[in-house]
Formats: sequence, C-alpha cells, structure tokens
Amino acid sequence: MSDAVYVGNAGVDAAADRGWLLGHFKPLGDPRHSDDVEIKWGVHPPGDERGEWVKGEERTALLVLISGRFRVELPGRGVLLSEPGDYVVWGKGVDHSWYAEEASTVLTVRWPSVPGYRIG
Repeated sequence: MSDAVYVGNAGVDAAADRGWLLGHFKPLGDPRHSDDVEIKWGVHPPGDERGEWVKGEERTALLVLISGRFRVELPGRGVLLSEPGDYVVWGKGVDHSWYAEEASTVLTVRWPSVPGYRIG
C-alpha cells in the first residue's frame, strides 16, 4: 500500500486523538496530516457537554449530525441538530459550546488547522 493512502475506521481511529482524524497534529508523512483542515468524529453520550465555551476561535467550523440530538450554543443563539444531516457552520471569531441531548455522533470539520490549539 502506498504511504499516500490510509484506510481506517473513524470510530476506532478517533479514540487515539480524542476524536480527531485529520489535522496538523498527525505526524508529517501521514496522509492524515494537514495544515489546511481538521476533521473530528465525535461520539457523545447523552448529557455530554463541553466544559467551557471556546472563545477567540481562529477557525471556521462545520458540524454535521450523523445520529442523535445535538445542540450547538452560539452567542445569543442555540442551534438544535435533530435529523441526520442537519448541520451548522460558524466563522472565525464566533464563540461556541455544545451539549448532547441524546447519544450523538457528529462530524466536525475545522479550517485551517492551527498549531498550538489543544486537540479537543
């Protein structure tokens, strides 16, 4: 197999980096290394919530609901994702938090991939 190809399972691989599958934090030479984008497979039990709001975000983000019922909190607005495929996009500088109303699986894409940010 070529070093430019990686085949895996999101549920299995996500456990290694707190859900993150692709981004600057993967080793150089790994096809999952990217300075342009980060991708996360998030599996959340009911009641799971972000410990504190993300403030001063430097990236744009897309969050897509795969299954469950998931709420994204944005300044002055809550967005409920309740049907598979529901999604929300927020831009640079938009603070956010989240809460899993039911067991939920979400796919998050952030760009660019910014070194120095904690994987989480």
